[in-house]
Amino acid sequence: MTTLLQKKLSEAKESGQIQGQLKLNEPLARYTTWRIGGSAECWYRPEDETDLQTILKILPENTTLNWIGLGSNLLVRDGGLKGLIINTNGVLNKLDIKCSDEYGQTTELLAKKAATCLITAQAGVACAIFSRKAANSGLNGAEFLSGIPGTIGGALAMNAGAFGGETWQHVVSVTMINEQGELITRMPDEFSIQYRKVAEKKVINKDDHKAPVNKVAVNKVRQEWFLSAEFRFEKDEQGLQQSKAEIKRLLSRRAETQPTKQANAGSVFKNPDNDYAARLIEYCGLKGKTINGAQISQKHANFIINKGDAKAQDVEALIKEIKVAVLKKHQIELETEVRIIGEY
Repeated sequence: MTTLLQKKLSEAKESGQIQGQLKLNEPLARYTTWRIGGSAECWYRPEDETDLQTILKILPENTTLNWIGLGSNLLVRDGGLKGLIINTNGVLNKLDIKCSDEYGQTTELLAKKAATCLITAQAGVACAIFSRKAANSGLNGAEFLSGIPGTIGGALAMNAGAFGGETWQHVVSVTMINEQGELITRMPDEFSIQYRKVAEKKVINKDDHKAPVNKVAVNKVRQEWFLSAEFRFEKDEQGLQQSKAEIKRLLSRRAETQPTKQANAGSVFKNPDNDYAARLIEYCGLKGKTINGAQISQKHANFIINKGDAKAQDVEALIKEIKVAVLKKHQIELETEVRIIGEY
């Protein structure tokens, strides 16, 4: 049976109001790196930024909206998703690099030249591509992104990191898009940025205390998502080969220590303070533990792999078992890094 949302979006597509690719009751397993997930009520890949603004403007109020890039760090439950999934993979992938020479002061020279470069990248740019293009342009500092199997949008949303580097260390500004399709530029100090967690700070109007206590009419806070960001890096042409070699080294290390050739979603749990989730899980004797088609990796205990026929419920069962075991043995409550969405 066709839902009201499916009917509205189908009509918008048929009339040419929206230009992107629309699919109804679309299985999401093909869009996640775990190869797991039920169907989306509506799935949409926008043509471009303008098309994305259009579809957001015409969505019925209170429509549930989720975003998928490369589908890593995500578990979609077997019951699927109501509402709309926006897939940025292959689109919203513009990347621009601009460099300008700046003169920095030193104790000895006032004219020591240092190049500063700004990279503007949309949410759909793959982190690995970002890293490679930065290195090819002679920029230092983006090598760690080669170890993140996701997109810039996801990296911004969770302050993704690898090999000691974190996304927000280099952010100059971000462009957000809200549920009305409006674009807003925000600065890093408008966010609370933590380990694998980013949240917009709540700003209290200085005149709010003057408002009547029984005031009912309150402006609804519009939800926002990351559309693009501007990053700052230093340029060092002499370090070009060094950057390329570092990316190669990091990718080799990743392949040696992680189950990169098996379906997984990346690290399942955040590392607790001064420790590693993988170590805690391994000390519980859980490496290789299997529930149906889902297995805790023998290679890295903080990864759960899909052996071929795993269901989301199998992965969630393993996650629960890990949390119980670690809490019992180490008195540490692990927090999931993967995002879990959808219906049971």
